[in-house]
Amino acid sequence: MHSLTFTARFALLAVALSACTSQPAPAPIAAKLSYPAAPRGDVVDVHHGVTVADPYRWLEDADSAATREWIDAQNRLTRSILDAVPERAELTARLTELWNYERYGLPERHGERWFVTRNDGLQNQAVLYKLDSLDGAPQVLLDPNTLSADGTVALSGLEFSHDGRYLAYGVADGGSDWNVWRIRDIATGADLPDELRWIKFAPPAWAPDSKGLYYSRYDEPQPGAELEAVNYNQKLCFHALATPQSADALVLARPDHKEWSFAPSVSEDGRWLLISVGLGTDPRNLVFVRDLKLANAPIVELVREFEASFDFVASRGDTLYFTTDLNAPRGRLVALDMARAEATPQWLELVPQSADKLDGADLVGGRFILGYTKDARSSVRVHGLDGAFQREVDLPGVGSASGFDGREGDRETFYSFASFRQPSTVLRYDIESGASSVWRAPKLAFDPEQFTTEQVFYRSKDGTRVPMFLTYKKGLERNGANPTLLFGYGGFNISLTPNFRASRIAWLERGGIYAQANLRGGSEYGEEWHQAGTKLRKQNVFDDFIAAAEHLVKEKWTSPRKLAINGGSNGGLLVGAVLNQRPDLFGAAIPAVGVMDMLRFEQFTIGWAWTSDYGSVKNEDEFKALYAYSPYHNTKLGARYPATMVVTADRDDRVVPAHSFKYAAALQHAQGGPAPILIRIETRAGHGAGKPTSKQIEQAADETAFLLYALR
Repeated sequence: MHSLTFTARFALLAVALSACTSQPAPAPIAAKLSYPAAPRGDVVDVHHGVTVADPYRWLEDADSAATREWIDAQNRLTRSILDAVPERAELTARLTELWNYERYGLPERHGERWFVTRNDGLQNQAVLYKLDSLDGAPQVLLDPNTLSADGTVALSGLEFSHDGRYLAYGVADGGSDWNVWRIRDIATGADLPDELRWIKFAPPAWAPDSKGLYYSRYDEPQPGAELEAVNYNQKLCFHALATPQSADALVLARPDHKEWSFAPSVSEDGRWLLISVGLGTDPRNLVFVRDLKLANAPIVELVREFEASFDFVASRGDTLYFTTDLNAPRGRLVALDMARAEATPQWLELVPQSADKLDGADLVGGRFILGYTKDARSSVRVHGLDGAFQREVDLPGVGSASGFDGREGDRETFYSFASFRQPSTVLRYDIESGASSVWRAPKLAFDPEQFTTEQVFYRSKDGTRVPMFLTYKKGLERNGANPTLLFGYGGFNISLTPNFRASRIAWLERGGIYAQANLRGGSEYGEEWHQAGTKLRKQNVFDDFIAAAEHLVKEKWTSPRKLAINGGSNGGLLVGAVLNQRPDLFGAAIPAVGVMDMLRFEQFTIGWAWTSDYGSVKNEDEFKALYAYSPYHNTKLGARYPATMVVTADRDDRVVPAHSFKYAAALQHAQGGPAPILIRIETRAGHGAGKPTSKQIEQAADETAFLLYALR
């Protein structure tokens, strides 16, 4: 299955939030807070002859008594402020209303049945249903809400067997990236005894006969190190049903390349096993292939060099189809005849590179459906098997479309469409006629027509033209006094396209502006745009974000006192770096689950994989660049920082919470002004994926309450 919304390998999650209000609020911030004690140690490191202090190294030990005491004290301080905001109860009630709408996933057909996920509105996790037909009565197949009392066990993936008899499903506990995969008999609803552990980042792929699965795993970590130990040496294995995991066959391992990862897929006709070999988060990959119709066929190294990205689309007999940015930084569709494959693959171009970024493709109903990003919004186009353009899909407006999965013989497919003002609507697409019709649309507790979205373009520091979306209530005046929330990411080849957040509506209803900037480092304009925001060029991302803020002020959308910034993960790094560089430009900041110590990120879990974007301290020139903007290392003693609330979670094993702990402690120590520096540490939560609805609402209420406190 392919999604037309690009998902990077080991993708990092962005975090959105609500904002402020014009209602009466407590008195303005008057005095600097007294922060919990955080002793500054004398630990130092030497990199390329440069001595670097790391006074809060002790906070990396999340289980030590000193760290636990610090965490508890910080949470008490944060709660004392957030709980005192008079509007918080009202915000929680309104956010609960806004969240309470029915949400459907895209329907899929496997065997003789249809399957779809649905959340009734306030369920912590969506439920998976099976149906005998699209209009049939839904029957619960898997309800993850029954897997834990607090909703913190979530589905992390669903893979149906080729014959539609079995479902392999992954679960994540408490937000961890570690997944446990189980097998369910779809007819009976009972689980088989099979259980696959120590899996991250790549879902399994069913064998053609549905008697087993190909999957990638890591070695079991040492007890107690599961959430921090570095992840190397992933292996591709085969699991036969009704056997213990210990008996699984090793398909592929490369101990000579401990950083390589293996993502398996099996073609629709069951003939080809495709193995995408990754190197961290670098979008470039290798492709290995095995012909499953031949007994004991070898694995053929089809693409042997990390020179471009190759994403498998489909196969027809001996022909394999891929999207790639080989000699086309914005992407193209190519074909390869395996019967004539030689030492160097001879790629036949079917759809050449266009002016827009190609995100993905599917072969459905005898046609290729290609998804593009056009100035940071979706465009979907239909091409024939020969690559000839046929039509553009008439989307409902400016927004994001994803889906279009299916089989070559299907006559219809489904996709979702969302915008900043409208949550996902599921549409049915007739492949022959090209007509779209609504299959499921949400019923909302607000009127989307109250709001409008426009796209503006501004110039960054070096003159680069950067797009930004602005969403606000109709009739808003550009008087320089509007509270504005500026969101950004800028990394890992990930595009920020229009999306819906229920929490954001509360901000818009209260007269706020939501701004989303499409910074370099993302994939909005292809690989060149991505590379322009990586390694020694990472400062371009921060310059783009600062220029977005300056544009909002210059054009009188807002003022520095009324401007808040937010980003999550790589976006948390963005906020931290920009906050250090331009504390005068903002009134508030919420950096969430951010990469804050740029000199030690390689030391934890999957952090080493990010060197393709960030560079490594092992290289002197990259160390200098990292050290120059690392949020933890660039706080300035006595600087007057705006009100800041750092957000993290105790079970984040992607960006370990020590990043946020150390940065918050450093920022509290450095703060020379009266604005509060707080940290909110969620429990039983991770990087963001699978967070239960109840926790999402609580976090949104806290973030909005913080901005009410800060942006007066």
